[in-house]
Amino acid sequence: MTTPSCRFCQTPLTLTFLDLGRQPLANSFLTSQQLAAGQEKSYPLHTRVCPECLLVQADDPVDAGDIFDDGYAYFSSYSESWVAHAKRYAEAMIARFGLGPQSLVIEVASNDGYLLKHFKAVGIPILGIEPTANTARAAMDIGIPTEVSFFNADTGRALAARGVSADLMAGNNVLAHVPDIGEFVAGFPLVLAPQGVLTFEFPHLLNLIEQVQFDTIYHEHFSYLSLLAVEKVLRSKGLRPFDVELLATHGGSLRLFCCHEAADHAETTALVALRAREHEAGLDTLSTYGGFTARVEVVRNSFLAFLAKARFEGKRVAAYGAAAKGNTFLNYAGVGTEDIVAVFDANPHKQDRFLPGSHIPILAPSRVDAIKPDYLLILPWNLKTEIMGQMAGIRSWGGKFVTAAPEPQVFD
Repeated sequence: MTTPSCRFCQTPLTLTFLDLGRQPLANSFLTSQQLAAGQEKSYPLHTRVCPECLLVQADDPVDAGDIFDDGYAYFSSYSESWVAHAKRYAEAMIARFGLGPQSLVIEVASNDGYLLKHFKAVGIPILGIEPTANTARAAMDIGIPTEVSFFNADTGRALAARGVSADLMAGNNVLAHVPDIGEFVAGFPLVLAPQGVLTFEFPHLLNLIEQVQFDTIYHEHFSYLSLLAVEKVLRSKGLRPFDVELLATHGGSLRLFCCHEAADHAETTALVALRAREHEAGLDTLSTYGGFTARVEVVRNSFLAFLAKARFEGKRVAAYGAAAKGNTFLNYAGVGTEDIVAVFDANPHKQDRFLPGSHIPILAPSRVDAIKPDYLLILPWNLKTEIMGQMAGIRSWGGKFVTAAPEPQVFD
């Protein structure tokens, strides 16, 4: 087998971070016809760490166009907490950088307009760039101008040729989703105004390691990001970070504020402190990345023990949230319908389909009363509080909530 090369610096990748075996695409939910046909595809899900730039990354056995196609089922607006997070972001950026009717805000990977609509509501010009046609259509339906395209250096050049110059650019939870991270980042300095601000939000690799968040690994996530690695990519394209905020989203994320190398934005103490924290945690040392597999196996085995105990006691287990991270977890654990009878999800684009791999049926939350599970496993654990509020009715028959990692926890 040919040794893969780093997707950023092309160094041969010889060190495994975590190998999750063969898995189907985490957001490829099956119709009953597809399930009956038995033609579901699976691909290796193997992550490695680059010994040179320390970028943690997945092998790419599947083309990005097959992942982010017109059947892509993730719509940001179905998460109330995420829409509220986006609104807070818009308000903060408008206040901090003095954005107004003379400004232009561009979001790359703008999905269904969940973020840009907050800028539009106060009269700030906007533009979305989104590769999946179905989510882009949803954005355009609510008046968000959107270009259906993958963003890269070519896209940036085309926009610049039209005179597009953005005062604020946002790339929320997209940096991990691009197969060629260098080519992707190269598009931003072409469109960003000389004193403009670019923000990236992404789950922090340090949390993934410390909290054993291995279920955030799936084929859509080509990279798993530290400040250390991202800063190397940015500087190679004439950009630099100048500030950072630590966010609770997605189990612990970074909001990185970036600008042109020559821009006036001063580097903050928060950024200096985060560099020091990553150094203290050993993210700049290759040996830190070994041993993760053993910790993941402990999480899997403790969850399987919980399911076995529930079966022995005659308890019925269901799940909430047809989330990509849940599919990684369930498929790695080898869980199916004999363990979890159904998964409930508010997104109508997922309902009456089946989870990839495990083939657990996806139902509307209103159907939980018909099943009355004893345990409701929260798969998108980062939305635990929101989900426990929405599904509080299960307590009427003694139902309890469960999260699986880093060990099973039961909440009354």
